[in-house]
Amino acid sequence: MTKLLIQKLEQIENAFYLSSVQVRELAKKLQTEMTGLPGQGSLQMLPTFMQLPAGSETGTFLAVDFGGTNVRLQLVELLGRGQYAIKKQHSFRLKDPSGRYDFTARETTGEALFDFLAGQIASFMEGTFATSLGLTFSFPCRQLAANKAVLLHWTKEFQTSAVVGREIMGLLAGALADRGLAHLQPAALINDTTGTLLTAAYSNPHADIGSICGTGHNTCYFKTKEPAMIINMEAGNFKQFALTAYDRLLDSNSRRPGTQLLEKAVAGRYLGEICRLILLDMVEQGLLFRGSIPALVRQQQTIDTSELALLAADNSPSLLHIDRWLAARQNIHPTTLTDRQVLKKIALTVISRSARLVGATYIGILQQIDPGLQRRHVIGLDGSLFEKMPGYLSKVRAVLREVFNDKAQSILPVLTGNGSGIGAAIAAAVCADRQT
Repeated sequence: MTKLLIQKLEQIENAFYLSSVQVRELAKKLQTEMTGLPGQGSLQMLPTFMQLPAGSETGTFLAVDFGGTNVRLQLVELLGRGQYAIKKQHSFRLKDPSGRYDFTARETTGEALFDFLAGQIASFMEGTFATSLGLTFSFPCRQLAANKAVLLHWTKEFQTSAVVGREIMGLLAGALADRGLAHLQPAALINDTTGTLLTAAYSNPHADIGSICGTGHNTCYFKTKEPAMIINMEAGNFKQFALTAYDRLLDSNSRRPGTQLLEKAVAGRYLGEICRLILLDMVEQGLLFRGSIPALVRQQQTIDTSELALLAADNSPSLLHIDRWLAARQNIHPTTLTDRQVLKKIALTVISRSARLVGATYIGILQQIDPGLQRRHVIGLDGSLFEKMPGYLSKVRAVLREVFNDKAQSILPVLTGNGSGIGAAIAAAVCADRQT
């Protein structure tokens, strides 16, 4: 490597590295926002009105996972003692690929959307029985109760009319009644982060934090002070950390500049693009790919999270896997070993910062809910970075050890899959028990 290239890599590493001191500072800033008035900081701290399960809940519940254009239905039997079984499941699209229907379009009304959803539920429930359902609805809402929430605005590609500002469970209940399913009561509405915590807590009474880091990022926790409930932090919107020049460029090119800054620094939707911006900077300075700008670097959104994982995981002596990827996927051939080493270095740098930022937020939450770390804590985790990014979870654990030392043994981050499904069923059970 040339002297200029080494200096550039050191500059990038320094910009992305979070020292233990910076981790503690970030955790303290997050803790301060947690104790402030809602709406005054970048955290939203939304009440969910949802309690944790006891783990003894039993019964059969319908889980509806409505987080995008693909909706999933699951008939979940809760068996108690933290055990459950998925008896039946079905997925369907709200937007037909052949163009026969599109319930996400502005021309479609909320009544039509929820009638279609109720029709799918009616077909799914033939030959089966349940009296309560839980809905995972992954769109910004103002929660009024555990089973009532008003849609604030659509995200993703949804533009369905006459839904924004309306109470979602009321729309669903009306549609179900019209389909002869008045006995199937919508008992709980949650988001996927709350579902992750509920799923973890069903099998472990020490679970009190739930977090997702995949395409997006969010975290919730259980507040024990009255009124005790799960709080949805909308942690992806946290802003009190240092941005690099690449973060600022990514944000300025995003659809909503100035928002979701933590998410843009840690989540899978953005990490590949951060790497691309770094590579573009280096190519333009003549430090990479002999100064030529391949499509990999020139075009936006060309590196996804799975490819970032490939770069990070290549431990072959000559980084052969990276070479093959560049040749086959990006038509870049031949490459130098230095080029490949730089790609791996950048990927590891961006991934490491993501894990340390996420770990720092957990530290802030733990210091708020248990200042002396006197109790055991389980953090339920879901998302592609936790599940598939090499070394990611171990980096999060390392940050916890840096700050808490031996006390970090009382903190257990655990992978908790399918929180959007199982969690919705558990939420319905918790609310049903509360009403009996």
